[in-house]
Amino acid sequence: MTFSELSYPQINNHKDKVLVLPIAAMEQHGPHLSVSTDTDIVTRLAVEAEKALPDLVLLCPTLPYGSSHHHLSFGGTMSLDPELYTQVISCLVESLILSGHQRIVLLNGHGGNITPVKQALAIVSKRFDASHKPTLALATYWELAGSVYAGEPPMESPALSHACEYETSLMLHLFPEKVWMDQAERAQRPERNGYIGWEDDEPYRGVTVFKQTEFISGNGSSGEPQRGTPEKGKHLFDHAVSALVQFLEAFKTWPLSENLATKL
Repeated sequence: MTFSELSYPQINNHKDKVLVLPIAAMEQHGPHLSVSTDTDIVTRLAVEAEKALPDLVLLCPTLPYGSSHHHLSFGGTMSLDPELYTQVISCLVESLILSGHQRIVLLNGHGGNITPVKQALAIVSKRFDASHKPTLALATYWELAGSVYAGEPPMESPALSHACEYETSLMLHLFPEKVWMDQAERAQRPERNGYIGWEDDEPYRGVTVFKQTEFISGNGSSGEPQRGTPEKGKHLFDHAVSALVQFLEAFKTWPLSENLATKL
């Protein structure tokens, strides 16, 4: 059952479920993928998890707009600036808490959302931990799925980045009508320097340099999109669904917040 299908009395009967809010983006994904890529993928993941766990999950409609200002120079991108996105997430989660929901998962499908969403959850936690005792989680699907998204065969690239082998494969599996492989090619990228990955070329070594996308990609993509296949996409999708289902089952069992400082 999805959140938008319920009336007010019915929603009250589902307050003990894990409420899943998919969050994504609407942004250019190179010359070969739809601007709805992030939204399409995370929505399908959420729907499959809800199908697998109908008695445990209450699924919210996907928030299709994210924090993508770094990508605005590439046409088709629609973005909320990070400060506003933090406020939007704070307001939405606050609404759900005030509706009586205590276990809330933000299922993320866009890397640019991670920092502002963490800030939003910090704000909401400060506001509601004592009074409503919610447990709030941000789960980014490729991080949740772990090693399969970090270069394991059959994948040939070291990790998921943007409009890359991974996202291209997922879209070929899920939405082939939104992929134009004749336009998929590796973008011109900055030279490797041993520290900054520019999204796919180096492992993370604790150093972050932030650049607008046009300074790190000639066509708005990264990685090796020309290596994407539907078979790889099925492999990635199946692992992502399995990891998400496993997490949601565990999350449901976590005890709600208790103020441990009062026990000193």
